[in-house]
Formats: sequence, structure tokens, C-alpha cells
Amino acid sequence: MLENSFSLIAIILIINIVYVSFFTIRMILTLKGQRYLAAITSVFEVVVYVVGLGIVLDNLNEIQNLIAYAIGYGLGVIVGMKIEEKLALGYITVNVITKEFDSDIPNSLRNRGYGVTNWLADGREGQRLMMEILTSRKSEHDLYNSVKALDPKAFIISHEPKAFHGGFWVKAIRR
Repeated sequence: MLENSFSLIAIILIINIVYVSFFTIRMILTLKGQRYLAAITSVFEVVVYVVGLGIVLDNLNEIQNLIAYAIGYGLGVIVGMKIEEKLALGYITVNVITKEFDSDIPNSLRNRGYGVTNWLADGREGQRLMMEILTSRKSEHDLYNSVKALDPKAFIISHEPKAFHGGFWVKAIRR
């Protein structure tokens, strides 16, 4: 009987990890505008959810099943986030501010395939070189490392753009 109880706990835990991972991925796909992929993902999500919830409701008299369900939910959030990090869908815009006025920094980044727009900006302590760089999320860490190698003291901040219009990146994005 005890072995059967552990099996049920493991099944509930795994089902909920899978369900919440699907849920997280579907939400991200929805936010990224991937409506058809999000819809297909939601079909699998709901099937897993109904099966898991049915098992828990059929065995609600056992508190360990409810605890396994809750723990599986929490672990599913973590697993879903890890999957999303690996998928790295979309693009980011990275703003870089550096004290260096060296034109080799933007050119070096352009030579590595990044779209760079640069200009001089006024900061608290004088003029700075400002760069705005668009890249895929898969290249995000490589870009950070490239910038840090060129100027270890650079200020770096990033955000996800919602739409693109014009520029040399648009043709590459639509492919």
C-alpha cells in the first residue's frame, strides 16, 4: 500500500510539473504574439491539467496528494522558466552607456553582427557614448560579454521591444 501511495505522489508531482511548464510556455508564446503555437500548447496543457486534477480530486482524502500537487505546481513554474530561458524567444534592445568615445566600440559590435545606433549624450559627469543595440535573446549573453570586453565599466540596460518598423533588422526578423 505504501509503494502505491509513493507512486501516486510521484505521478501527481510529475503531472503538475508538466502542466505548469506548458502553462508558462503558453503564456510566453501568447505574450510574444505566437497565437497558433500558444493555442496548440494550450490543448496539451488542458489535457494534462484535467488528468492531474482528476487524480487529486479522486484521492483528496490523502493530504500528501494535495501537498504533491502544490509542490509540483511550484516546481513547474521553475521548470517552465528554465525552458523559456533555453528557448529565448524574441529580441531585446540593449542600451549601453560608456565613457569611452572610441568609435571602434560600435564598429566592433557591428562587425560581430549587431545592429548598433550610437550618439553622444550628456550625463551627470559629462559626455558619454550612447549605443542602442538590437539582438535576438539567444545572443543576449554574448552581446553582454562583447560589451564588457570592450569596456568593462559600461552601463548596460535592456528591454524587450514590442514592434519593429524599418531598419536593416526588419528583413532578417521576418524570415
